[in-house]
Amino acid sequence: MSEVAEYGELVIGGELVAPAGQDVIEVVSPHTEEVIGRVPHASRADVDRAVAVAGKAFDQGRGAWPRLPLEQRLAVAERIRDGIAARADEIARVISSENGSPYSWSILAQAYGPMMIWDSAIATAREFAFEEHRAGALGPILVRREPVGVVAAVVPWNVPQFVAAAKLAPALIAGCSVILKPSPETPLDSYLLAEIVREAGLPEGVLSILPADREVSEYLVGHPGVDKVSFTGSVPAGKRIMEVASRNLTRVTLELGGKSAAILLPDADLDEAVANLMSSAYMNNGQACVAQTRILAPRSGYDEIADRLVAAVGALAVGDPLAEATQVGPLVTRRQQQRNLDYIRVGQEEGAKVLIGGGVPAAQERGWYVEPTLLGGVDNRMRVAREEIFGPVVCLIPYEDEADALRIANDSDYGLSGSVWCGDVEHGIDVARQVRTGTYSVNTFSLDFKGPFGGYKQSGIGREFGPEGLASYLESKTVHLPAGYTPAASAEAGQEA
Repeated sequence: MSEVAEYGELVIGGELVAPAGQDVIEVVSPHTEEVIGRVPHASRADVDRAVAVAGKAFDQGRGAWPRLPLEQRLAVAERIRDGIAARADEIARVISSENGSPYSWSILAQAYGPMMIWDSAIATAREFAFEEHRAGALGPILVRREPVGVVAAVVPWNVPQFVAAAKLAPALIAGCSVILKPSPETPLDSYLLAEIVREAGLPEGVLSILPADREVSEYLVGHPGVDKVSFTGSVPAGKRIMEVASRNLTRVTLELGGKSAAILLPDADLDEAVANLMSSAYMNNGQACVAQTRILAPRSGYDEIADRLVAAVGALAVGDPLAEATQVGPLVTRRQQQRNLDYIRVGQEEGAKVLIGGGVPAAQERGWYVEPTLLGGVDNRMRVAREEIFGPVVCLIPYEDEADALRIANDSDYGLSGSVWCGDVEHGIDVARQVRTGTYSVNTFSLDFKGPFGGYKQSGIGREFGPEGLASYLESKTVHLPAGYTPAASAEAGQEA
């Protein structure tokens, strides 16, 4: 992006409108440290307008978005998916320019990933029982799932389009209207999404996009016109959102941080495990809530595993995020770079050893880079093992036996992801059953958009993806029917949310 991308208007109800205020967000490249874009900073008055428009779109009568037949909503969803596919390369390049994600990551997670999320949400909705008749204890009943209403969807800077799709796809398919709040670090890609959604034919009023800082975001999630908040981000921010939303008893889904453990059992295929851990531990420059940032190695094989990991980390290509060969790019802000360097220092003060990395790459004269770093000899009580660093800093922790490995894996305030690497898949499944975390992988690392995704403990509340994710944007209603009632056959049965 050689030219500065300038956007002078906000997207409210799908239309470009002048902002109420004059404040501007400047987007800075983490690679060049130069301004690459400017967008309006939404104000409280803009939030009020967007909430009013969203409420009107939800309530305005039988022809409103939530009361359209499901297939009409799905047709719009399919066109959104196709629009993302048509502009995949552009989306990936804009996001890599905004947040430093390697292009190879962005094209997968920010373009192809959202396409898969929309596809999975569409398929899930076609199988979902929006209405069902039951034989009640006192007579026949009809159970309906109806859209929750106006949704505030707050997305982070690390995977903005991935998370936007995770929230928008089920919310819009359910029949909700949505106010999408991008991070001030990465608002440029949201304007591409606005163009795609508008071209897909989403009705007026159903989607607004408001880039803003924490203060305006708090006003949005506490707005009495908002029926549900879906947030992805840090634990402190999630706690604050829960507190603010509770004033109106607003429903919340919170997908928060992680400190996930990858357990290498003694019979693991180390070639396979180490190769996979490079992508699952250092993905997106380590700026991923599901990253496997604690690697648990048997003490008997610790030295060999450490040597293999050091060689693999040393081979990671660091540099310009837009270069297709880059595997690790810069961190999103100077603040995030300093946070990582501080944690590396703290880890050493606590007794951990820098096995590789630990500083700023000498070859990078500009940009907010941190070397891919492996800390060895880490005790799980250390801050670097307990706190989310959110960067390319990974802890190697020795364990005595399998029971000790399970104890360490579970000894965390978080419970978002994890993996086990072993010779026997059935044994790996047994390990998975014992680790308290929302997503787990055996001899692989994956997220499946047909299955529920979310966290235990401080990693969050609620689930995204699959029928569980769709259900989180729906309210359940029971309709009591007279004795002897027999439901009439209908081609439309279950087809309206």
